[in-house]
Amino acid sequence: MIFDVVVVGGGPAGATAAEDLARSGKKVALIDREGRIKPCGGAIPPRLMKDFDIRDEQLVAKIDTARMVSPSGRFVDIPIENGFVGMVDRKDFDPFLRARAERAGATRFTGTFLRIEREEEKTFLVFRDKESREEMRLQTKYVIGADGARSDVARAEVPGGDKIPYVIAYHEIIDAPMAVGNYQPNRCDVIYDGRISPDFYGWVFPHGHTCSVGMGTGVDGFDLKQATADLRKMAGLDQCETLRKEGAPIPLRPMDRWDNGRDVVVVGDAAGTVAPSSGEGIYYAMYGGRIGAMAVSAALASGRASDLKLARQMFMKDHKNTFRALQAMQDAYYHTDERRERFVSLCHDVDVQTLTFESYMNKKLTKKRPLAHIKIGIKNVAHLTGLVSPQFT
Repeated sequence: MIFDVVVVGGGPAGATAAEDLARSGKKVALIDREGRIKPCGGAIPPRLMKDFDIRDEQLVAKIDTARMVSPSGRFVDIPIENGFVGMVDRKDFDPFLRARAERAGATRFTGTFLRIEREEEKTFLVFRDKESREEMRLQTKYVIGADGARSDVARAEVPGGDKIPYVIAYHEIIDAPMAVGNYQPNRCDVIYDGRISPDFYGWVFPHGHTCSVGMGTGVDGFDLKQATADLRKMAGLDQCETLRKEGAPIPLRPMDRWDNGRDVVVVGDAAGTVAPSSGEGIYYAMYGGRIGAMAVSAALASGRASDLKLARQMFMKDHKNTFRALQAMQDAYYHTDERRERFVSLCHDVDVQTLTFESYMNKKLTKKRPLAHIKIGIKNVAHLTGLVSPQFT
């Protein structure tokens, strides 16, 4: 069989791309290693559930409050009004997405990407089958690389794919009680503390009867496991049973180019689409998978490999401003405890809370209420120039 497209990687980006293409009648192969679980807090907004038909039965928890914790231990609880944030466990969520792609018509293979070979005008994707350990070749017209940060497909095929910067995320899934210590099963805690992460944050995210406790950092030599142990102790979860431990690289910014101009395009973490500041990746991965599928469909219809560029163009059109704003916030507030203290002070502002969650839930910057933006801007300047104390709210 000659496939229209082979998708490498069956996480949210790859599974979404494979499902969309299969539903449109394309001949699709989906290759995934299986058995790997990415460290992930698991938060998904209602916009994702609506756009990608994710039902309540896929959720392990519904969150109605977010707690921001400063280095000094001050905190602010932010209610999620008129809705909730859904929580998924990637152990179950990713296989669900792969199975859904298969039901849509994608042909699944289990194995590891090795290389792309070309003979005359033909393209072949070569992978190692997990069970037989033999090399297998699939002839295809296009390849979508959705194989995560430090993508083998991107490094082999896309200019700049070997240089994308990343941080390391680590978390532990624990058997969590319904409520203990500082922990509440309906609240996500985000900890801005240099002892837990010197350049990002730590998290305590409920997953129903379990919980994800973790952190991320790009600082070489920082002890991620000790920081996570400290975080568990702070939350009163140090005596809970540890069920899984997972770590992985997380990209820092979208790549400048997502295609090779011929027959390959990358999406999701492979393209660097994790939001700065928040580290949110699932929505942007699934959105990236969808527009990657649209770009390949356009190339198949037109015969123009240049249409693969549409994937990055569409993504940046919709999310460039959000990523820039989040990056500016991270650059301003995440690198010293004094700045982290000020950031949590800003989060006490009701307008900051409202605008932040409106943007998060709807996946676009909120432009309404200009007076609120002006007030927030003045507070930002006051904190960044030191005109007010770090505790000023």
